[in-house]
Amino acid sequence: MKVEANLRHITQDRDRHGNRRVYYRIEGYPMIRLRAEPGTPEFFAEYQRAKDATAAAGKKSAGATTLTATSLFWLVDQYYKSAWFKTLAISTQKARRGLLDSICDSMVQTPAGVRQRGTLPFALMKARHVRAIRDEKVDLPEAANGRLKALGQVFAYAMEEEYVEADPTTDVDFLASTSEGFHTWTIDEVRAYEKQHPIGSKARLALALLLFTGVRRSDVVKLGRQMERDGVLHFTETKGATSRALSRKTKRPSPKTRVLPILPELREVIDACPSGQMVYLVTAFNKPFTAAGFGNRFRDWCDEADLNHCSAHGLRKAGATIAADNGATVHQLMAIFGWETLRQAGTYTKNANRTRLASEGMHLLVPRDRNKQG
Repeated sequence: MKVEANLRHITQDRDRHGNRRVYYRIEGYPMIRLRAEPGTPEFFAEYQRAKDATAAAGKKSAGATTLTATSLFWLVDQYYKSAWFKTLAISTQKARRGLLDSICDSMVQTPAGVRQRGTLPFALMKARHVRAIRDEKVDLPEAANGRLKALGQVFAYAMEEEYVEADPTTDVDFLASTSEGFHTWTIDEVRAYEKQHPIGSKARLALALLLFTGVRRSDVVKLGRQMERDGVLHFTETKGATSRALSRKTKRPSPKTRVLPILPELREVIDACPSGQMVYLVTAFNKPFTAAGFGNRFRDWCDEADLNHCSAHGLRKAGATIAADNGATVHQLMAIFGWETLRQAGTYTKNANRTRLASEGMHLLVPRDRNKQG
């Protein structure tokens, strides 16, 4: 439905899925998301609340210049300006900004009436407030946990800068999720892709690099001959350590250096598809891919092999699964995939060990008497 033209300060855009987003926006004030369907009574009520909240914020800030330094809006803005945020990958920055902006823009009932959450004092935020923010997405556990993780980073930063004396997110747990995330490729799916894209093609090179190095798409586009030394790749990951547990102890994300031997299978594919550039993967214009551009192109290559449900990230999971099934230990997986906690690698070894133990122990289900009779 079309937004009424006579409403002032309305702006629109679309998310990556093509869904329309409507905002109330005045220059110099935080943007407020309007979630109701345009043209409905709920939309006009939401518009009026946004208008009133912006006007109230303007009056208060005019009378007290220090007010903004107490609000969640201010704290989040300081976080955006910090090394904590600026050292993140661009894609991570975009995703985190979206989460934090949506939290700040949301409306919440307070004793003083309906307020925009970002105008509230961050120093008074308690665990119950954080749980309320998390539980607004309770039907989408991964989204709910994303909100909690983003707030955890903001308050870890605030603790370091001594803006707060306590982190209200520490006593709030992540929601349990039944989602397994990206689909993990099967061996048959890898073979189907290889059949469609033979050695010598750029598509096959992309598969081999992802499968035999276990890197993310943000790193695969940077791999190249400049990183080779005596048959070993030496590089620094694009994505820093973002574990909440690590962030609270080591304070800020730190890049991880990886050292990965080039397997003979990978060497064969690399040599069969020379790019003429230092990086292995290049576009049709002989330029390095961006992470997003590579993701889109790999999506096309998967579709060409009728693997519409497969993705680059799922191939990383497949590599971990294959390695674990072949007997890789937790610490070996940590070294291969750059993980820094036992929990991440343990997911794969646990499943592999469970399958192996079940296979080895199935004969124990047969009664001993029957074995003797046979």
